[in-house]
Amino acid sequence: MKGVKIEKLEKFDRDTLERLVEIYMDGYEGLREYGGEGVDYARGYLRWCWVKAKDGFFVAKVGGEIVGFIVCDRDWHSKYEERSVGAVHEFVIDSRFQGKGIGRALMDTCLRYLEESYDRIELWVGEKNEGAKHFYEEYGFRVVGKERIWRRMVLDLKKNEKNDKAKSRNTDGD
Repeated sequence: MKGVKIEKLEKFDRDTLERLVEIYMDGYEGLREYGGEGVDYARGYLRWCWVKAKDGFFVAKVGGEIVGFIVCDRDWHSKYEERSVGAVHEFVIDSRFQGKGIGRALMDTCLRYLEESYDRIELWVGEKNEGAKHFYEEYGFRVVGKERIWRRMVLDLKKNEKNDKAKSRNTDGD
């Protein structure tokens, strides 16, 4: 999509938080079992994301408006790996902007950011969130475990040709 800007979130003020909460709640519409327990939960969770992974909190903007975000963590100790790995804590696109390449631009940015530190990335996705699972599989993520309603997916960067393609993509929307 033309006019999309991907940038690191620089300030986490009240207005920004409320816009992120709107996107979060919209993104989990129809999938509430994965999106927490409402607006208060979302505010707290997004504050945690900001504190935990401030340097890897990227937003997509169209016309200056935040339309999606991804939270990429370079300091995540995986209890499943028993080592530090890159992690994607949250990834949501406003439903009005889905299917326009914005998610790919955000994921490409995240992969470039995390590959500097790790050869493996993990994330969790809801078992019924078929669209998200398919998206991640296109990047080479694979399901390696489950816990209740969640599926753990990992991506091995050194073995992933899709990541090489991501490096060469232009993420400014052109």
